[in-house]
Amino acid sequence: MSEYFEIAYAAAAKRLCIFTGTGFSKALSANAAPGWQELLEQICDTHIGKPDFKEALFPLNGVNALQLDEAAQVISIELSKIGKDIHEEIASLISGVALSGSYPETEKFFKERSFRVVTTNYDKLSENLAGPDCQPLAPGRPVPRSTSRVKVYHVHGSIDVPGRMVVTADDYFSFMHSESYFSRKLSTVLHENTVVIMGYSLGDTNLKSILSDYRGFVRNHFVSNSVFLVSRRPVDQRISDYYSNCYGIRVIPNTEVEEFFKNLNGNLPAAEKCLVDSVTNIKKVLYEKHKFTEAYLQVESSFYEIASSIGAVGVSLEEDVVVETFKDVIAKKMALTGQSQAWPQYVQLASWLTYLGSLIDVRNTAVEKTFLEAVKFSMDSMSRSMKLGYSWHAYKVWDARWSGITADNRALIGTFIVDKSAEPDAVEIASRG
Repeated sequence: MSEYFEIAYAAAAKRLCIFTGTGFSKALSANAAPGWQELLEQICDTHIGKPDFKEALFPLNGVNALQLDEAAQVISIELSKIGKDIHEEIASLISGVALSGSYPETEKFFKERSFRVVTTNYDKLSENLAGPDCQPLAPGRPVPRSTSRVKVYHVHGSIDVPGRMVVTADDYFSFMHSESYFSRKLSTVLHENTVVIMGYSLGDTNLKSILSDYRGFVRNHFVSNSVFLVSRRPVDQRISDYYSNCYGIRVIPNTEVEEFFKNLNGNLPAAEKCLVDSVTNIKKVLYEKHKFTEAYLQVESSFYEIASSIGAVGVSLEEDVVVETFKDVIAKKMALTGQSQAWPQYVQLASWLTYLGSLIDVRNTAVEKTFLEAVKFSMDSMSRSMKLGYSWHAYKVWDARWSGITADNRALIGTFIVDKSAEPDAVEIASRG
């Protein structure tokens, strides 16, 4: 998948941040790491022992009356009556969680690569997996000034300093309204890295605010979205559109943690091979009037290298030189479909366009016209059935990847194709919404 090459390219460039939540810790601990509500219920069972108290907060048949941070505040007040501190009790429970199970691909990545982890987890599983060349950073601890292969930022605190863990509603309020090193760091990594969110849902108000700020940056500067959400379950199209529209997140559904790292590791050799050359080449194309050769553009991975290298040099997709580059690349790809034995080029063109459609909203940008004309060319050349002169495999690409295109791009394509195309298969896909 093109998304894995993009993430691998960021990893090869040491510009990858993995944002982890409870689900990630569960994957590394054979499901032993407790969820947030599980933790609070364990505290109730162990230290409060009042069934009616626990039932009031976490009813067996019904919806919780309070948000979990509010429930934690109530539990904290109750614990204080018996001389106990909720932060200390949670740290005690979490400290017993250890690495367990088999995850060779995840372990290989953590032990060999340079990257950053931002986590709302309190545990030390990421540090233990990465090994000795790893620096943990958490509120209440000095910020290391030396370098390390892996850094783990515990933005909600860690078991190393229980008193600074963000647990209760008061803790969250203080965290959201303070300009701390960790709140600023969280915003910084979103702007400077490709971010992969794993084992996490978008329930944290502060995280939503930061992701929303990032989305505004993406729109204003016409850069591609560089945040991915890896979900182990299927994700409804409307939910994917919500993530994309509100937070600039691209969803990778139906993917376990180990499967993700297997795919990522598989793409790393190719990403490393092209990293240095691709950055040098894109600078020559953008600033020295060089052109990509047809031989290079015949290879499917070339477009993903170009897109990744544009992001690596920090160029806006709205700049004239970038627009002209995309026009040249797409025009040459369309020309390649006219050569002998060119059926793979139709498939690759469809793959390129669906990928570009997942990266940025093209409406009202300088690349909009070129993009729509190429989409029409591709869709008019495909067919659901094995029809002479039409590409069946290109149809399969559009059919499979249509949902991954941003909602606004799908609407833009839909209007354009319905108005301009006479091909029924093109109109059928473009009308899906």
